[in-house]
Amino acid sequence: MSATSILKREWLAKLALTFSYSVHGTQLARTQRVGPLTIQKAFYPEGRDCAHVYLLHPPAGIVSGDTLHVDVNLEPKAHVLVTTPGANRFYRAREDASIGTPVQKQITHVYLPSEAKCEHFPLETIVYEGAEGVNQVVVNLAADSTYLGWDITCLGLPSAAQLFLSGTFSQLNQVYCDNKLIFHDRIKVSPEPCKGNEQVQQHVVGLAGNSVFATLLAYASAELVNQKTQTELIQQLRETITQQNLQNQVSVTHINQLIIVRYLGHHAEQCKQIFILLWQQLRPLYMQKQGIVPRIWHT
Repeated sequence: MSATSILKREWLAKLALTFSYSVHGTQLARTQRVGPLTIQKAFYPEGRDCAHVYLLHPPAGIVSGDTLHVDVNLEPKAHVLVTTPGANRFYRAREDASIGTPVQKQITHVYLPSEAKCEHFPLETIVYEGAEGVNQVVVNLAADSTYLGWDITCLGLPSAAQLFLSGTFSQLNQVYCDNKLIFHDRIKVSPEPCKGNEQVQQHVVGLAGNSVFATLLAYASAELVNQKTQTELIQQLRETITQQNLQNQVSVTHINQLIIVRYLGHHAEQCKQIFILLWQQLRPLYMQKQGIVPRIWHT
């Protein structure tokens, strides 16, 4: 094999997890993996009815040519909380296209059938200068399932004077309910000038010069969270945001049964802290559990 062939190799990784439910609670029924993506095992800090799993990627980052696929499949009534032990990273892409594609991808699918519950909380994604990153999260719900999830994106490392001044990054979030698209949100950031137009990263109706953007989604059926309860809940979330003096960084809206919280600012830690506070308000109603922060987030 030539050196060029070796350099052109792409690192394709896939992890598919299936969770079942029985009288013994939620169990990790099946794991399929290719490449470095893995988990240790399911943990049960809250009891057997809710499995906690930590997605592990030993390389600790995504480089040119990498494509990571994560599929989380729940069976009816199963409840799982999925998170990561640390930040995900899209590193600087290779500049020599002759040795392979510079694009770096991470694609996550979550499947929730009837009465299933999923909480999907990966820690922040850091996009390094010169990256060519693509991140997608697609959630497929049943009308009577329940979902809480977030994504947090950091463009560059401003605190270390490492700004995101070149490259591209696109984020796609989609939510389907009974195979009907109910939420589609896509942003593509490229800080380099294009035909003299101000880019999304700097534009006042885009990121307005901010380096951190994030979305928290909460879905529950109308039987679990009716219109009156949802209205009261949104008001409570807004009051919490105001109490934290973050009304200029965080907004709350809804599309029918889907509550959408957005953060736009400069601090990933600030974003995580307010999202955790909001999750702690949402979780007792949506998951019938208190919002006890997973221990892994403290390490």
